[in-house]
Amino acid sequence: MTSHQPERRDLFETQAAPLYDEIVADGGIKADDPRIADDSPQRPGFDLLVELGLVQLDRSEEIWTPEDPTSVQSRVVTPLSQEGVQLLEESSRWAKSFGPLTHAWRRASFTQSRGPFTYLHGGEAIDAHLATLVAEAEEEMLTAQPQTGRSAATLARAAQRDTQMLERGTKMRTLYQHSARRSSITHKYVAAVTERGAEVRTLDEFFNRMIVIDRRVAVIPNGDQLSVAVVIREPAMVAYLVDVFANRERTMMAEIAAEQRAMTIRMLIEGHSDPVSAKRLGVSPRTYAGYVADLKSEYEAETRFQLGYTMGRQGISGTENTTD
Repeated sequence: MTSHQPERRDLFETQAAPLYDEIVADGGIKADDPRIADDSPQRPGFDLLVELGLVQLDRSEEIWTPEDPTSVQSRVVTPLSQEGVQLLEESSRWAKSFGPLTHAWRRASFTQSRGPFTYLHGGEAIDAHLATLVAEAEEEMLTAQPQTGRSAATLARAAQRDTQMLERGTKMRTLYQHSARRSSITHKYVAAVTERGAEVRTLDEFFNRMIVIDRRVAVIPNGDQLSVAVVIREPAMVAYLVDVFANRERTMMAEIAAEQRAMTIRMLIEGHSDPVSAKRLGVSPRTYAGYVADLKSEYEAETRFQLGYTMGRQGISGTENTTD
């Protein structure tokens, strides 16, 4: 076969293969059969079968007979597989060739380096630098993303960039503000990354944007100048930012635990079954049973009846301020 273009495969699937089935069923096809006449719509498919060697002419009887497709398949598929390997190797060489360009870009005029700090000016420069950092990530990426300032196009690019990173096995933890839950474009991004193992949570408090790669480099806005980003490679500063991120996560987890405890109490008081209560809390029945067991331990109760009685005597209703 001289060409393996997609249109040739389409011709094979739509015309040649069905005609081959007919020829096999009939035990062959006569050379003067109308189906393979020069003006027949099936003629292109027949010509392809001849070109591939799937039919051979028995000149003694002027009949085209079918051949075993297994040997033909190897002649077609093997060269394609070899070509694919060569393309992968070539793409790898191209990626390495771009390495010096990346270093040159980092020294370009739109960046300003001041010791361990690099200033990036403009969205294009920031996006390109982030793409490079994420592509180099090996262990973990931490991100804090306030809801404002991220367009649909920006999130689409980020989704492609971050999912590729996750598919390499790099971990990802992200914090959003609660307001992000009302954004449909953010939902699409979150769905894409969580499907590949990212952890995404939301906080009620305000915070600035921050990205930390492998706990060795961080990117933050330059104050109120959203068009300027600062790349930080100073170890102590990066460690401090990681600690800030971890403290926010701990605060959030404590708030979630308090909310889950209060809601579990309300579910018990209202008399809902475990499956219904678990569904309302968004957890499995086993996890919900664990919440109930924790409450029994806390109030030194052996049964749910004792638990309800004790909480009732103490005036516990599950509507108390969970932040106290």
